[in-house]
Amino acid sequence: MWLLVAENQEEKEAEKKKNITRLLGVKLSYGTSGFRADWLVLQSTVFRVGILAALRSLKTQSVIGLMITASHNIVSDNGIKIADPTGGMLSQDWEPFADALASAPDSQHLAQLIDDFVKKENIPLEGAESAEILLGRDTRPTGKSLLEAAKQGIISIVGAIAVDMGVLTTPQLHWMVRARNKAMNATELDYFNQLSSSFRCLIDLIPQGIAPNKMNGIVVVDGANGVGGEKLEALKRILNGFDIEIRNSGKEGVLNDGVGADFVQKEKVAPRGFGPANAGIRCASLDGDADRLVYFSVLSNSNNKIDLVDGDKILSLFALFIKEQLTYANGASTDYLKQSGLEVMFTPTGVKYLHEKAAEYDIGIYFEANGHGTILFSEGFLHWLDGRNSELALTSKGSEQQKAAMRLLAVSKLINQAVGDALSGLLLVEAILQHMGWSIHKWNELYHDLPSKQLKVKVVDRSAIVTEKAETVVVRPLGIQEVINVETAETVVVRPLGIQEAINVETGKHISLCHALYPCLAPCLYFAHSVEVDLSHFTCLAAHVSHLRLQDFARLWTCTMTLNSLSKFGAGASDLLGCFVRPSGTEDVVSVYAEATTEEAADNLASSVARLVDQFLGFGSS
Repeated sequence: MWLLVAENQEEKEAEKKKNITRLLGVKLSYGTSGFRADWLVLQSTVFRVGILAALRSLKTQSVIGLMITASHNIVSDNGIKIADPTGGMLSQDWEPFADALASAPDSQHLAQLIDDFVKKENIPLEGAESAEILLGRDTRPTGKSLLEAAKQGIISIVGAIAVDMGVLTTPQLHWMVRARNKAMNATELDYFNQLSSSFRCLIDLIPQGIAPNKMNGIVVVDGANGVGGEKLEALKRILNGFDIEIRNSGKEGVLNDGVGADFVQKEKVAPRGFGPANAGIRCASLDGDADRLVYFSVLSNSNNKIDLVDGDKILSLFALFIKEQLTYANGASTDYLKQSGLEVMFTPTGVKYLHEKAAEYDIGIYFEANGHGTILFSEGFLHWLDGRNSELALTSKGSEQQKAAMRLLAVSKLINQAVGDALSGLLLVEAILQHMGWSIHKWNELYHDLPSKQLKVKVVDRSAIVTEKAETVVVRPLGIQEVINVETAETVVVRPLGIQEAINVETGKHISLCHALYPCLAPCLYFAHSVEVDLSHFTCLAAHVSHLRLQDFARLWTCTMTLNSLSKFGAGASDLLGCFVRPSGTEDVVSVYAEATTEEAADNLASSVARLVDQFLGFGSS
């Protein structure tokens, strides 16, 4: 019998979970961040996800990861997620099985469910094959007991072993899984050494004449009182001379309570421990498990208001830097493809969709406005780049072309290609700002955000709201989209003049480019080709910005456009309004996001639509 753990223990845990779940009104489903809820309801679920992780390892014949974390949620919550062999998130094909496991009412149903799935997937359970699962947890006090439950689930499968990697950031565990499956060393020290060596390489390659004093010296980081602050302290000790101060490192204070990237990005105020005394200083904020990163500067005499530099602007900075290096490494600074055009591709909300789409390209950059994102390099492109670097080392060692190739190779090692990583992202931002000699203020001037407001509405069942067209239109409940349309009926959407002729835009998708955003951001998002390069390895640069900068609404841009072709597009000027609603991937809430030309208009629009959502789906709706 594959199930080695006593059935009566599983039954006790299941009954306990059923009672607590009924009391708290929780419906568990495997969302974009795995299962996440009050930790009291998770013991049995975590045990079952341990079984899933072991089966996934047997199926793929690869190392799998299992992380205990609830990211930016309050400290009493916890969660569990799976890292697939690539280091990415669990395959969407297995999510229904995860939901079914969590919902099984008792051990008999659980055993039958697993037996049926094993037969369907042809998973070997005779013990002839081994399974290995790497386990990690963040600093939440409930993590240790939940991790033990996960271990019991794993070892209930014959041949499966659980390797406890200790307290980690979520991106560290994903990195380790990816490294192990690529036959690389995968300890925490290996992670730190790769980040530090590639960061030093980028710093050593900063062009002469760049004035570092423009950087305003030190960067001050809010660690969200979580695992990220702790790990950043360790990384700081390795990076001697890195001018960084870490606050909210977890020694005092409560996890995610008035601190962290989620709080800073949504509230647009400084976290605890920051104030007017820090006005003008370059600051950054991690979230609870260090997979999100945003920057900010505190405004003077402003009651803790900030200038926010969010994920979209981090993406823009990365795209600018990579574009510059590609131009040099390609050996031709002006010989771009004459083909122009912009293809806009939508994905549903959630990094799992973004990551999947970005991986289709030789270089893919994706970010959500909340600061979660990364850069992906295809194996084919890295092979070409490594060869290009070797060629330049022989023919023009030390040239700008070779330095550019070396920078790109360093970026591919510094950035965490498994998943968004606040620590590696922070180091890359700092290296690029030094390379460009930019202050945070110059960086923030890339474009100006429209006033916006985001609200959350608690609902009975988030699955009751169904969207389409990449979550821009609500199709269920019937009638809700029509009322939203009434709320935004006076909206005038602006498109840059001439954009319809240059870009194949379907009017029905409401693809609109803000007159303030487009001229500044679009030039950052193009890919320079050379006729000397095999175009199969050098296809495009994929990047994302939000629809009208709507936070958490993901968009990928695929660009093969030159500055000259972009500069001809003018912009109309008019008022701009937009509002979208979408179900959360992790909890029974619906997010409402609104943008307008004034803060008052954005606040009013968001509040009005939030009331509408509550009427349709809130606890008083039934």
